[in-house]
Amino acid sequence: MKVLMINGSPHAKGNTYTALAEMEKVFSQEGIETEIVHVGNKDIRGCIACYSCSDKGRCVFDDLVNETAPKFEECDGLVVASPVYYASANATLIAFLDRLFYSTHFDKRMKVGASVVAARRGGLSATFDELNKYFTICGMPVASSQYWNSIHGRAPGEAAQDREGLQTMRTLARNMAFLMKSIALGKEQFGLPEKEAPEQMNFIR
Repeated sequence: MKVLMINGSPHAKGNTYTALAEMEKVFSQEGIETEIVHVGNKDIRGCIACYSCSDKGRCVFDDLVNETAPKFEECDGLVVASPVYYASANATLIAFLDRLFYSTHFDKRMKVGASVVAARRGGLSATFDELNKYFTICGMPVASSQYWNSIHGRAPGEAAQDREGLQTMRTLARNMAFLMKSIALGKEQFGLPEKEAPEQMNFIR
């Protein structure tokens, strides 16, 4: 099994990474492979609603989004982690996620998703909610922990002092591992849930 981890911080080894690294330890113990993709310092533009991906099957902007897409398709779980900027996620990460989720047309149902947020003090819950929406729009079960998936720290390394935050990350990783393994067993026995043809409503006549 494999978990893809998206680091949305511009600092490759900052507090957001500290949270992901704590989860990696547990995944390793559970026999789950991990890979971290560092997004936060990349030059990634936002979606322009050109709909080219409908025909091409990939984003028209050939950058880290298209590089990550096959890794997303292959993985059993996805962790998206971000620092908090003005009570929301890093804008580079949001541009990346908008294009990654919209331009990939493979079935994302039953891939386990988890969001992780890091901040000095506030805005954690709002950012946590913002990131979870990517999972819930496409049938991905969301892993939870003993608290909202957050960790505190301002200067690089300070999050390592947040014992509760680190414990939250370990618990999240264990719960995520359990979900992925349980879903794999369920898919073997029952397959995926029936999927209806989408019905889209526009309210302008």
